[in-house]
Amino acid sequence: MIWSSVGRSYADVLWAFLASSFLVAFCAHKFSPHLPRKYQACGLFVVFQDLIRYGKTKQNLKRNDWLRVFDVPKRWFWHFYAVSVVWNGVLLALYLNYTCQHQPQPSWLTGLLDMVAGVPSTDSQVPQLSTLLVQLLLCVHSLRRLLECLFVSVFSDGALHLVQYLFGLGYYIALGLTVLCSDRRGKGTGTLLSQLDWFHVTGSALFIGASLLQHQSMVLLARLRTGTSGTVETLAHRVPKGGCFELVSCPHYFAELLIYISLSLVFGGLCLTWWLVVLYVLFNQALAAQLCHDLYISKYESYPRHRKAFLPFVL
Repeated sequence: MIWSSVGRSYADVLWAFLASSFLVAFCAHKFSPHLPRKYQACGLFVVFQDLIRYGKTKQNLKRNDWLRVFDVPKRWFWHFYAVSVVWNGVLLALYLNYTCQHQPQPSWLTGLLDMVAGVPSTDSQVPQLSTLLVQLLLCVHSLRRLLECLFVSVFSDGALHLVQYLFGLGYYIALGLTVLCSDRRGKGTGTLLSQLDWFHVTGSALFIGASLLQHQSMVLLARLRTGTSGTVETLAHRVPKGGCFELVSCPHYFAELLIYISLSLVFGGLCLTWWLVVLYVLFNQALAAQLCHDLYISKYESYPRHRKAFLPFVL
């Protein structure tokens, strides 16, 4: 397989660093129950737990008051997707203008891409249609998640750390630039329609299936707090049931991973940088799922022991 990123770029370094960081955090969390109690009460350990937890997994964490100063409401999750819809919508419009109307991209964007992608390569096999489709699907994903946050999800009074909030705001900005970096090292031959290949169809089909799975999971989670009329009855946490919740504690996180894998398939599997993004999503979502899974097991004695945290039958 010929990778589209032979040399290193800032994008590669960024996503490799994030993937490695969350892998270390996941391993540290798995090892932490084996630490002596005195280490679990030390300030550094508490700060670490404060940075990796949010929402219901943070509620039972014993923290000093000064750490609570950095809390922001978890319901602000919709801000991430609002930023993504606007930012990646602008990038999509500019890229459409570039590929279809053959208009040059604005200097500020080319400057950003030069900085993020490094020196373009001439031997890439990633077609422009792949870049366009991934950018479009990213916008669709962000819009769906925004609508779910606003009209489906029922948020409690849970919190997330200010660092997590700022990271989330910057995440989709970096993600959109990463998508366009593939074209900085790409080549588009012929019309967009002539570039259509089997992996575009396969990746798009997986994206649709994974999106439906995630939406179904979000609806089931919301129904734990609403009545038959759709009105909120409680903000308490309950054991999720139905759908893929019978296999894993967090199928919405599993679906998120599948969505990013589907986008890598749309790239034809040829974009090394995007596989680094997939690795980041794998370790990030695995950590979040493990935290939820551990909470369910500790809180509910009757919680199904056959369920895995994240990956069906695996993890």
